Amino acid sequence: MSGYAALITGSSRGIGKGIALALAREGFAIGVNARRLGEEVEQTIAEIEALGVAAVPVVGDVGEIDNHAAMLDAAEDALGPLTTLVNNVGVSVMNRGDLLDVSPESYDRCQTINTRGAFFLTQAWARRVLNRDRDPALHYSVITVSSSNALAASIPRGEYCVSKAGMSMMAKLFAVRLGGDDIGSYEIQPGLIETDMSAQAQDMYRQRIKEGLTITQRMGLPSDMGSIAAAMATGQLAFCTGQSVQADGGLLIPRF
Repeated sequence: MSGYAALITGSSRGIGKGIALALAREGFAIGVNARRLGEEVEQTIAEIEALGVAAVPVVGDVGEIDNHAAMLDAAEDALGPLTTLVNNVGVSVMNRGDLLDVSPESYDRCQTINTRGAFFLTQAWARRVLNRDRDPALHYSVITVSSSNALAASIPRGEYCVSKAGMSMMAKLFAVRLGGDDIGSYEIQPGLIETDMSAQAQDMYRQRIKEGLTITQRMGLPSDMGSIAAAMATGQLAFCTGQSVQADGGLLIPRF
């Protein structure tokens, strides 16, 4: 799909990498974002380029709003105008524990990166898109990767839940603001996914899955999230915007 270009935050590994590879298979040129250059970034870029599309490193901390213009410039200087922004980067809590013991530092960290950073990067990207001519043959979209914890309360990760609930509302707000300009805004709510972020709890999750925690009897994979993002970014969700896809293997389906 010539002309498509995406910046995917936090895309050197995990869910972000899964989305990057899925979009690359659809012909998207990819801006691979990470806080710093390193082996993971280089490997991800090599895998994307092996699929026959361009990829470029985009170094920057999404939590630092002053970095946003330079990040967008780096992607667009190399790839051309961005059709797609994927807000994927995120951090978990500094320490799992009682809600009554949450520190302001951990709370602020989740808000700064997960919610505030995503909001203002989306704002900066949207301004650029609206201020230039667009190809009517292309689908323009912003995809926000939140979490099942945007809906489901988890006491040991309360500040993370709050930040992800904010991201969920952000996706809806931008859907309303940008919909009249034919720019889609979508949300993916991953459940239990095999990533570095979930590594310390994966054994516990797998045991609970065996006991019926989810309907699909496995943890999700980054590639699962990639397939959903690819459908969103290519406009295959016809007549949809503001939708949240619960990519959780049935975790949040009420049962009795």
